Amino acid sequence: MSTEHPNPFVLFALICAGLATVLLIWFLIARPALTRGTKLVLLVAIGILPLGTAANGSIAGYEATKTRTFCSSCHVMTPFGADSSNPGSTSLAARHGRNQAFGEENCYTCHADYGMFGTVTTKIGGMRHVYEYALHFHQLSLEEALPRIHIRQPFPNATCMRCHSTEAPGWRRVGDHKSLIDQVRDGSVSCASQGCHGPAHPFAAIAHLKAEQAAAGAEGASP
Repeated sequence: MSTEHPNPFVLFALICAGLATVLLIWFLIARPALTRGTKLVLLVAIGILPLGTAANGSIAGYEATKTRTFCSSCHVMTPFGADSSNPGSTSLAARHGRNQAFGEENCYTCHADYGMFGTVTTKIGGMRHVYEYALHFHQLSLEEALPRIHIRQPFPNATCMRCHSTEAPGWRRVGDHKSLIDQVRDGSVSCASQGCHGPAHPFAAIAHLKAEQAAAGAEGASP
């Protein structure tokens, strides 16, 4: 049985919308005189309550876009979400997906921009994903799309270091961590690379490798 609580912002938005509807129906049916009290009711019904609905609805929508379910709702993202939520997977994404602190939002947590304007730039990046999906990936099968899906820029170690500070004694006890601490901190050695923790989504890396091998084979076979 699920113990998940309903989103309070959704509830507040529905309550505001419901109250506004009730007040407007009352006004349309009763047709009261436009006294000061009636005008105050109309101000609440067509001004204050709709603003409450819009504000709470926007926050609820923003929170919904942070979930793994939303991120994997496009068909080409389905395997990424499935791997992240797979309790038997040992991939980097799956291990973070099992983190109790942010597991349901691990896509957003790991791919968000944590700069000063991170929320804005992250959502702008999300709109770019919508653009790419609508114009380039919507008509492709999963097999066709996977080799073409690439991260826009190398995954920054700074994102990993928001949780893995490189200062914890347990982290420093790992030989490779200790010997490469300066390179990890300056980003010259990537945490999510072959030889370290590997790509977050290994199946995607395999699809890229097969596509590159097929292209090389076709080039070599051409006259």
